[in-house]
Amino acid sequence: MNAVTRQQARQCVAESVSFRLNGKEVSGRTDETLLKIAEREGIEIPRLCAMGGLDVAGNCRACVVEIKGERVLAPSCCRVPAAGMDVVTDSDRVVSAQKMVLELLQSDMPETAHTRSNELDRWSRKMELGKPRFAPRARVAADLSHPAIAVNLDACIQCTRCVRACRDEQMNDVIGLALRGEQEKIVFDMDDPMGASTCVACGECVQACPTGALMPADAVALREPDKQVDSLCPYCGVGCQLSYHVRDNKILYVEGRDGPANQKRLCVKGRYGFDYAHHPHRLTRPLIRRPDAPKHGAFTMDPDNVMAVFREATWEEALNLAAGKLAAIRDREGGKALAGFGSAKCSNEEAYLFQKLVRTGFGSNNVDHCTRLCHASSVAALLEGIGSGAVSNPVMDVTKADVVIVIGANPTVNHPVAATWIKNAARNGTRLIVADPRRSDLSRIAHRFLQFKPDTDVALLNAMMHVIVHEGLVDETFVASRTIGYEELRANVDGYSPESMAPICGIDADTIRYVARLYATSKASMILWGMGISQHVHGTDNARCLIALALMTGQIGRPGTGLHPLRGQNNVQGASDAGLIPMMYPDYQRVDHPPAREKFEKLWGKSLDNQPGLTVVEIMHAIRQGRVKGMFIMGENPAMSDPDANHARASLAALEHLVVQDIFLTETAYLADVVLPASAFAEKTGTFTNTDRLVQLGRQAIDPPGDAKQDLWILQEIARRIGLDWHYGHVSDVFDEMRRSMPSIAGITWERLEREHAVTYPCETEGAPGRAVVFTDRFPTQSGRARFVPADIIPAAERPDSEYPQVLITGRQLEHWHTGSMTRRAGVLDALEPDPVALVHPLDLADLGAEPGDLVTLESRRGVVSLYARADDSTPRGAVFVPFCYYEAAINKLTNAALDPFGKIPEFKYCAVRMRLGGMHPEQGSFGGGVMRSVETRPGKG
Repeated sequence: MNAVTRQQARQCVAESVSFRLNGKEVSGRTDETLLKIAEREGIEIPRLCAMGGLDVAGNCRACVVEIKGERVLAPSCCRVPAAGMDVVTDSDRVVSAQKMVLELLQSDMPETAHTRSNELDRWSRKMELGKPRFAPRARVAADLSHPAIAVNLDACIQCTRCVRACRDEQMNDVIGLALRGEQEKIVFDMDDPMGASTCVACGECVQACPTGALMPADAVALREPDKQVDSLCPYCGVGCQLSYHVRDNKILYVEGRDGPANQKRLCVKGRYGFDYAHHPHRLTRPLIRRPDAPKHGAFTMDPDNVMAVFREATWEEALNLAAGKLAAIRDREGGKALAGFGSAKCSNEEAYLFQKLVRTGFGSNNVDHCTRLCHASSVAALLEGIGSGAVSNPVMDVTKADVVIVIGANPTVNHPVAATWIKNAARNGTRLIVADPRRSDLSRIAHRFLQFKPDTDVALLNAMMHVIVHEGLVDETFVASRTIGYEELRANVDGYSPESMAPICGIDADTIRYVARLYATSKASMILWGMGISQHVHGTDNARCLIALALMTGQIGRPGTGLHPLRGQNNVQGASDAGLIPMMYPDYQRVDHPPAREKFEKLWGKSLDNQPGLTVVEIMHAIRQGRVKGMFIMGENPAMSDPDANHARASLAALEHLVVQDIFLTETAYLADVVLPASAFAEKTGTFTNTDRLVQLGRQAIDPPGDAKQDLWILQEIARRIGLDWHYGHVSDVFDEMRRSMPSIAGITWERLEREHAVTYPCETEGAPGRAVVFTDRFPTQSGRARFVPADIIPAAERPDSEYPQVLITGRQLEHWHTGSMTRRAGVLDALEPDPVALVHPLDLADLGAEPGDLVTLESRRGVVSLYARADDSTPRGAVFVPFCYYEAAINKLTNAALDPFGKIPEFKYCAVRMRLGGMHPEQGSFGGGVMRSVETRPGKG
């Protein structure tokens, strides 16, 4: 319908009408179905193909009603009211037809159910149906080829809810309806087994299925949970709400909840990545390093080897040793000899207490977390340009935009549910521009795809600004009234014509001009970006260019416009807001700003250091220089996530005292002197802030295993032992203290979060709704105006040459997260992607004489790894993409620790490597405990 859905078309002309429903005068809108109106009026009508959130199909006919004057019964899920219409839902004719539909469907149901919540059974009981009178059709064998989803087509009623969930919601286009008549059936791709199809295991089809034809594997849906706990997904920054179904202190399965960010949708990690919490590798007792165990050697999870390095201890002994030696170093060397890494996977309250512990207990600002490794440059540019490091508009605003630019991001892999909203918007008419050196999945539906050369972001973006300036597309009113510094920017882009930049960035001048005009002239344009923008030595300059594009065109401060750096981990936004960064107190109040320091000294009752602390990479250098001697690391894994990982591991090993608080013996914990067993996400309650600035409540669903303790308890015990008088009775007490110090969340009470589950900040006063769209009339700078900051081309710190001729790009993959410590211990996720892989262009593989599945070795000036080659034509020639989640092929051994001078972020997205065929096999086995297959049978072989 000309890129507009039927529902949207109805909404364009919707009006309220009066009509009769079962003899009663009712009113409804002409964009509402009769089924929805009847439900609102308390009238139950059977339905099977109809489901909220899906477009209508009308193919089951279980919801038929009688409309006076019409010859045939009408499906109430498809019909809308008209003035004067007379509808009957319970006449003999209607009830007889509904019963017949249900009975015919029941006749084909298997004798043994696949789920406890079969909607067909439920409606049959309500309609008081007995045993079907009709013979069943031929039975269909189960398809158990997929590790996450069991396919039981003997229970399929062809309602097409799974088809619509896959095609219309997730837009993955895997599930279809094939053949006709009696042979009609659900198929995956070209009638492949589900395990061999292109299914990404988002599980939307499982959640949509009404009969158990598609179910979680291992028949867990047949088990009765003890309880259902509403909580959140622990992975990416989208912040999907979900429900844990728990039995005997074990999570059985997960379902999506109708949260603001996901509206019941989930991805493979959110739906199937929960059982890491029950993995046998969980730490359950405190560990102390044996005095004869040196801090070197290969990382291993072999229990015998682990106990040769550590011994179990009581909590009292472990806490006294952990805190006592930290305090001794502080007292001997001063506070700057200590440092702390917090975690973006922990709650806001844990992040707040951790940075407070470092600042008031250690005595310095040497505290940081993984935002330094993902969006530090974006935040630096945003604070400099518009006075706030947060996003201006929620992801969902893509549905209100005319033009959306996604640059340096792969949302279908890193933010899958957010990607579904982008895909939905593109289907409904939004013109999507995808710009990236790699061809992501979004490019197939993009209005334009700009595959620019790696490291040429500034050239491309300055060329776009050149077009906007020279073609008179600048919003002069907005620039004059709400910005400063435009003249300097205008002069700077004068030398960046599309014709001169085209050879540099690899995008032809006409395309650059077209995209620039499109962005500047649309009624609402929005930019979303990821770590392809930020993880460069010129990452801050990249973000400055994006900010300038929005400012010069006035594309900010309205729905469907703005700037959105997609946050990486589930609480990167909240941890940064809570002050888990070395130069800022909570709410981005600078530590070297006297009024801010005085405010927190009064709140915390301690004198505070007035100098910004060291960042993640700077701390590693300071250890080698002898300036930092002790560290406390909570939930971070720098031995895997830091650039030049060999250097990072050597630094951690050189510490006089290292305390690690985690749920697994990670590569970092293996180097610790004391290891404190902590709580997994589902084992605690706290608040988390998603990429949309949405503060949400995560609730405890299960208890920690063994003697593992909740993180807030551990933090308080450490704090008391280094001289802090902390007494927080409940997590809400910490949140209330945060509210007193952070104006952005001052209006959000714990009671409101328990009631509403989520509130958007800024929310300065209690009862305020919160503002999803910010910068509507002024920017949070001292002058109220945004600042243009010009940027020039700065090359990567390390370029390919004859010795190292290829470019290494690192990132994440759909099935695994960050350093893999959680997802590689999740059974389904590990089964889907068990082995370390390098994604290489097929022609580059051919030049190497390699085939998909062969071992290849990558080498940089800093390290070497061997892993399995996967043919991938989304990767440009001359480049190699490798996920950084595999401990047996830790790719950050190769990456460059060169820093962006402003954001202090390392250059993960560009370094020089060389590749050769063959090499050492990665360590045998996976975190899941499986046995490695032979090279010939690996995924991607052939």
